[in-house]
Amino acid sequence: MSRFTILLGGDLVRTPRLASQAAGTRVIAADSGIRHADTLGIAPELWVGDFDSVSEAMAATYPETPREVFPVIKDKTDGELAVEAALARGATSLLLGGAFGGPRADHAHLHLTLALRLAEAGIKVTLTSGLQEGRALLPGWSRFDYHPGTLFSILAFSDLTGLSVTGARWPLDRVTVPFGSSLTISNEVTRELAIELGSGRALVLAHPYPDRSLF
Repeated sequence: MSRFTILLGGDLVRTPRLASQAAGTRVIAADSGIRHADTLGIAPELWVGDFDSVSEAMAATYPETPREVFPVIKDKTDGELAVEAALARGATSLLLGGAFGGPRADHAHLHLTLALRLAEAGIKVTLTSGLQEGRALLPGWSRFDYHPGTLFSILAFSDLTGLSVTGARWPLDRVTVPFGSSLTISNEVTRELAIELGSGRALVLAHPYPDRSLF
């Protein structure tokens, strides 16, 4: 398995879980996402984007990092270009650091939908800010390593059918969830969390550190 961390422009907090996930991965930074490299103590092998959000201080900090520079007017975001660069280098697993928050809600939305598309193509994807973590749900059973007390939601991008949840405060048993329903928002892990999806498109969004004193 070829594991890559993609550094994106959203929010990121170093936690023990995130540091462990990024350790030993190859790293590609997207535009201003390179600021997270120092936070995580990792060195990008490539820096891609149009560099319109890169300050002089950022540029001076990483003068030796190879760059792929794109025009500001283009058909893809810097984050998508970084993901494509990783895939071209054989990535089979992606950790999208800085996937949430930041000044661009449209980019955060893209990261969610991009993760779904990649997961459906067989690429393992984890989106993270350190404090929040997202993973695509594919048809069948999925199991998660979250501790009891972890808050989580299932974000639906379509109608969901055959949805079951075990190991949670509010379990579900093969229910149908209409698109736009809040039924799957705000649940809590009680033991090993397992989720089965019959059909539809969805992500699990979890908060591994509901209490910042835990890290």
